Amino acid sequence: MSYLKKGFTLIELMIVVAIIGILAAVAIPAYQDYIARSQVSEAVSLTAGGKTPMAEYFADKGIWPSTASDVMGNTAGKYVSAITLVAGGGSSGPMSLEARIKNVGVNTAITGATLILTSVDGKIWDCTTGTIGAKYRPAACRP
Repeated sequence: MSYLKKGFTLIELMIVVAIIGILAAVAIPAYQDYIARSQVSEAVSLTAGGKTPMAEYFADKGIWPSTASDVMGNTAGKYVSAITLVAGGGSSGPMSLEARIKNVGVNTAITGATLILTSVDGKIWDCTTGTIGAKYRPAACRP
């Protein structure tokens, strides 16, 4: 009688499991970086949402507002604990708007880090400073 062989041998299954393990070892760190970048994007979008109101306030009054909440609606988010004016509030000099990442519920690489958006006149904005690592920032915010 002839028997048909069906299924995979043990060595074939072990090779497949090894390949999956190698792929997972490469993919998990890349995925963690992707998660951190997506969480930083909330800080970027919240601070970018303050550009126009800040510029309008500066153009109208000639000085920056005293606090970010004077002109911005959202000063916190799921990953951002607060957006504050760290320099220039109530003056006509350079102004810095800081988004601080929360300490819990975010990727450990960006925990408590800051993204700072700076402007002299409300027309040109610079986001290359802060404590968030360059690899987690959008391309426009890298030094």
